[in-house]
Amino acid sequence: MTSVQTFDQTLGQLGIRRSGIAGAPEVRTELEANSLGQDAFLKLLTEQLRNQDPFEPVKNENMVAQMAQFSSVAGISDMNATLRAMSGRLEAAGSAQAIAYVGKTVLVEGDTAFARTDGTLDAVLPLAESAEDATVMITDQNGTLLKTISLGAQRPGEVAIGWDGRTDSGAPAGPGPFRITASVLRGGARVAAPVNVWAPVTSISMTGTQPMLNLAGLGQRPLTAVRQVA
Repeated sequence: MTSVQTFDQTLGQLGIRRSGIAGAPEVRTELEANSLGQDAFLKLLTEQLRNQDPFEPVKNENMVAQMAQFSSVAGISDMNATLRAMSGRLEAAGSAQAIAYVGKTVLVEGDTAFARTDGTLDAVLPLAESAEDATVMITDQNGTLLKTISLGAQRPGEVAIGWDGRTDSGAPAGPGPFRITASVLRGGARVAAPVNVWAPVTSISMTGTQPMLNLAGLGQRPLTAVRQVA
């Protein structure tokens, strides 16, 4: 059997034809069909070494390239193992950090908030650009307007929103929950603006790729959504 036939036989065992088209009859996924495993690659490279050009058996540049290929395969394998270990440590650290939030109050983007024990409520209006006017409206869960707060012209930055817990008529609004919305006036046009509210962390969920904070009135939020912690 010639060296070319031996090489073709090895390719056939690996499910590869010389044209590069898979020839194995077994059913494989698209990812498996388009990838060459480490074992298959090393077997193919070994056959290449065994069937080199007999007239140039010790060609230096070929030997250097082949040794570099062996080194690259081993290095990639070690790197994958290291990255998997690092990923596991990061997930454990994220879970521990999320558990520390339980029982605390965090500032996140949202439109639902609860009053403090004294009936007052704070929120934040983040502005990326200046506004000719900023207005905040607080309603109950049925959509009834309770309070309108005019903040006037504002520069870029975080604008504090404070509410004494009383309606426009002066009556106590109760503990909530309340819905907070804001709008700003720029260039004669009024547009909606997001609001950051304080919400207590009731628990965490460990499902998915990252731990999620369960917030009262807001549902789940990732750790990256937290702006401040109180």
